[in-house]
Parts: sequence; structure tokens; C-alpha cells
Amino acid sequence: MTSEVPLRNSLLFRLLITSVLISLVSIGATAWLTVRGTTLAIEQERGQVLADDATIQDTLEGFAAAHRNWNGVERTVLALSRSTGRTIILTTRARQVIATSHRPAAERLPLNASAVIDPLHVAPFTDQGVGPAGQVSRIDPRAVGPYRLPAEERARLRQLAREEVTCLYDRAGVRAHIVEEASGRPAVRTLRPSAGSTQACASKDLFAPTPTEAAALAELTELVRSCAERNHVRLPAPLTITVDFRVDGDDSAQGSAAADDCVEEGRREQLAAHVAPAALLFVTGPPRTATAVFDLSPAGTLRVLTTTGLVLAATIAVTAVIAIRLVRPLRALTNAARAPSGRHLRIPVTTKDETGYLAAALNDLSERRERTDEQRRVMVSDIAHELRTPLTNIRGWLDAAQDGLAEPDSALLTSLQEEADLLQHIVDDLQVLAAADAGTLRLRPQQLNLRELIEQTMSAHQATAHAGGVETAVHAPDGLSIHADPVRLRQVLGNLLSNAIRHTPPDGRVTLTARRVAGAVAIEVRDTGGGIRQEDLPRVFDRFWRAEQSRSRRTGGSGLGLSIVRQLVRAHGGDVTVTSRPRVETVFLVRLPC
Repeated sequence: MTSEVPLRNSLLFRLLITSVLISLVSIGATAWLTVRGTTLAIEQERGQVLADDATIQDTLEGFAAAHRNWNGVERTVLALSRSTGRTIILTTRARQVIATSHRPAAERLPLNASAVIDPLHVAPFTDQGVGPAGQVSRIDPRAVGPYRLPAEERARLRQLAREEVTCLYDRAGVRAHIVEEASGRPAVRTLRPSAGSTQACASKDLFAPTPTEAAALAELTELVRSCAERNHVRLPAPLTITVDFRVDGDDSAQGSAAADDCVEEGRREQLAAHVAPAALLFVTGPPRTATAVFDLSPAGTLRVLTTTGLVLAATIAVTAVIAIRLVRPLRALTNAARAPSGRHLRIPVTTKDETGYLAAALNDLSERRERTDEQRRVMVSDIAHELRTPLTNIRGWLDAAQDGLAEPDSALLTSLQEEADLLQHIVDDLQVLAAADAGTLRLRPQQLNLRELIEQTMSAHQATAHAGGVETAVHAPDGLSIHADPVRLRQVLGNLLSNAIRHTPPDGRVTLTARRVAGAVAIEVRDTGGGIRQEDLPRVFDRFWRAEQSRSRRTGGSGLGLSIVRQLVRAHGGDVTVTSRPRVETVFLVRLPC
């Protein structure tokens, strides 16, 4: 791999190309979106204005249809003005102000009104029914006047409508719902058209006029007859007007159209006293700032291109500076990683960004690797030294027996057996530590009576303690239980007790205590031996470490016991610590979760 990176593969070059492409795409997209958004905003604003005007007109027509005069319309006008942001003025035909949302605006009315609010002359409602001649009523359907049903008549008709809905569903499986007209009369609407099933369920009582409607229709009938006499229109005899204001019984198209005109005129005459008088509506918009749009003239195009060029140049310059700052430390990292000395050079940390953090992490990794290599070398040396001693003893005795210098008696065999046991003990300890390091150490936890386990462990070391003149004691409450591996926990306590007994002089004391603490169980092994110096405490749990490097390895053990204790305790999710006062006492504290 060459030291120089080709330009096409350079991170700096790729960052610059990427930045240019992103800038061009973003500028073009921004321009397109702005133009498109401005166009849509203008269209939406126009559509919103038309929708607001239609809402204002419809709301005021509904008010006029439901009230005999304009009293109380001020509140409706103010509410419409707040919701639409428009200025609303309502006047009489003579331009006398009835209600306004802005008093100053009412002093200078526009020349032409926006609309005429007259519930008896509105735009045709195609959803309210077409007559035989194709006529569409121009009377607001919300203007009901004397046709408004009282509560008892509404309740009776609604019950009939419910029966018809039930009948449709039971007989033909047709789903229907009930809608209430402005007069309070219910009407049944099916969700899908049906063939003849609706005729079987239709109730004549539902379509028959109620007493209130009959009285109003009788009055309307007289008005229609008067209109027919004035216009010489022949009406069917007898004249019957249905509740949907149609003349029943005239088959002539021309006569039907004339009769419908008279019905329309009669309804206007009948409803005139029940609706508000016609009024003029003026709707104006508040002063608005002009919407900024793109100027696509030559001067405007030049400004757009100049701005685009400046943005592109600034983007390239900023990207180049940032890319150079990124590439420089990366090159330093590469040179340090490929140093020919075999040792990782320390990388100077000059920034506090991600690259600086990477350099610091690599420096830490290098230091940890060097420490690990040193520990590995020391461990290999210690393992070789530990294994060499019993192997040398075994080989020496075997050579002596082969040369006839020693008798192969029971004493020699016992000595060789002890050396072999020591070798097996070291190998077993190394296997435990290797499994713990690899994360393959398996535990078989179960619920244990901790007091019984402690007493059994102390009993196993009782003979060794008595041989050394060491007094032992156990303090643990009854019923203290823990979920742990009994074999591994006994191994932990055994290693701690054997160390404590070995380092406690005659007439000393070793105490094993267990108690419950917050969220855990604490086990203490306390001895009155020589103790451990403060500077040696951090190394107590290191492998093959001994406080007395000059003493016999046979009496001092292999140096792996406390390392195994720490690994087993951590495997249980606990921790082990040590405190010591030289020539007073040493305390190993094991904390295991409950």
C-alpha cells in the first residue's frame, strides 16, 4: 500500500464532490419547492377566501331562516369574523348597518354588496328535491316557520322511522339511518339502493302530515288557490299538497310546472313573517402584506444565479476547511499505526472532536495492549516457575531411585503423590481462571442455608487450625439463606479460610461471620495474623502474587487462590474486598446479592 492516496480515492476529494452535489441538489430543490409552495399558497389562499365567503353567507342565511328579525346577529357576526379573519358588515336594503365586526369599516361601505341575505331567494338547493318539471326550490330549507313540529309529534314520527329502519334490516338486510330535517320531521335514508324491499316497509303514517303540518298545509293550499286564480292556472281537484310541497294529482307537465310556481310563491308569502327581512352582506379582507414571489425577470434571474454561486462557493470553502481538519489527524493515526518499530507510537491529541477521541482511544488501547503483553509474559514466567518446582522434585526423586540413591519405599511414594497433587491443584486452578476469563464458567445455583454451609466449611479446616494452634469461631444467624452454587461458594470460603489459618500465628484467631445487609449478604473472614501492607492491598487478587516473595512456595501456596475467589464471587454477581491493619487483623469481605 503506497503512502500517498490517489486523488480520486482521497477523503478530501470525495467530501468536496459530495458537498458540491448536495449543494446543487439542495439549491435546485429549494428553488423548485419555493416556487411550487408559493403557487400553492396563493391558490390555497384564494380557495380559502372563497370557502370563508361561502361559510359566512350560509351561516347568516341560516340565521335569517330561523329568526323573525336580525336581533342577536351581532354575536354571530363577531364569531365569523374571528374564525375567518374577515371584516363582515350586514346592512338593510337601504344600507343601514344591522351588525358589523369592525365599526370603522362600516362608515365606508364598498360600492357593491358581496351578497344578498334572503332565505326566501337563495341559490338553488339541488339536495332538497326536484319537482316534476325539473324545478328546484330557491327557498332555504332551514326556513320552516309554521311547519316546525312540536316535541310530541317529533317523538311519534321518530318511532315510526325506527320501525321502518328495523323492518328494512330484518326483511331485506338493508341498513338505513334516520336524518332529521329542519322542521324536525325524520326521514329514512338507506345506505345503498334497494329494489322493492323499501315499499313493503314504508309506513303511510310516516309520510302523512301531522296536525301541525296539516294546519300549515291548509293555509298554504289557500295561498296556492289565490295564486292560481290570479294567474289562471288550472289546479287538480281536490288540491292536495304533500309534506314535501308537491301538488298531487296533476299529470300535465305544463300544469305541474305552473302549480309548482304557485306553491313556491305561496310558501314565500306564508314564510315571510317567520324569517328575517332581506339584508345586504359586505365582506372585506383585512390589510395584508404582499406575498413575496420569485421575480423571473432577467434582473431577478441574475440575482438568483449570483446568490446560488455565492452559496456554492461558501459551501465548498467551508467543506474544504473541515475536510482538511478531518484528514490531517487521520493521516497521523495511519502513520502511527504503520510505524516500523513494532510498538504503537503515542498519537498527539490536538482536537476535542470525534477524531481526537479516536486518537485518545487508540492511545489507551495501545497502553492496555502493552500492559496485557507484560502481564502475559509475567504470567507465563510464573506458570513455568510454579510447574517447574514440583516437576523438579518429582524428577529428582525418580532419578535418585533409579540410581539407587533412594529407596522406593512408602515415604518416597507419599512425597511423589504430594508433588503430583500440587501439580493437579495448580492445573485445576488455571482451568477455573481460564473458564472465568472466557465467560464459560458454569454455575449451578440453588437455595442454600448459609449457616450450614459456613459451619461445614469451617469443620473441614478445623484440623489444620488446631494443628497450628489457631482458634476458630463462626457467627451466622439461623434461617439466613442465599441462592448460589454450593460447590463454588464452598471453594471461595475454603480458599479464604486456608489463607487466614496459614498466616495466623499460634494463639491467633480466625472468625467466619455472615449477616444480611441492604440487598445483599455479607460474609467476613477475619484473622489476627501479620496483615498486609497498604501498598500491597491493590495487588492481593493478582495471579501468582505473594506478599512475601522470599518464603517457600510450598507453604505459601500457588498464588492463585485469591484470584479464583474474586472470579467466582463476580460470577455470582457479587464483589470481594480486603482491609488490613498490619500485626492487628485482616478482613476479607464477600458481598453476594440476595
